[in-house]
Amino acid sequence: MFGRLGAPEIILILVVIILLFGAKKLPDMARSLGKSARILKSEAKAMKEEGSNSATPAGPPNPGEQPPAQRTIQAAPGDVTSSRPVTEPTDTTKR
Repeated sequence: MFGRLGAPEIILILVVIILLFGAKKLPDMARSLGKSARILKSEAKAMKEEGSNSATPAGPPNPGEQPPAQRTIQAAPGDVTSSRPVTEPTDTTKR
């Protein structure tokens, strides 16, 4: 009964979405969804690599071996707001 979605139903759903969110917000929402998916994918890959590395026997580190580097999440190309470190403002006023 509810399993059949034809072209008119899909068009109606899209029109309702555009009316609810507005045409201006949809590209921003899609962009943020893409960023979230990219971050989730990189984290899942890092967890998988971390899991395979932890399966090796733990022993004393070799003298020539360096410790693993800290993981960082890469910003999306062209995303300048999240690509640079943010410094916290310091309170320079005397109270």
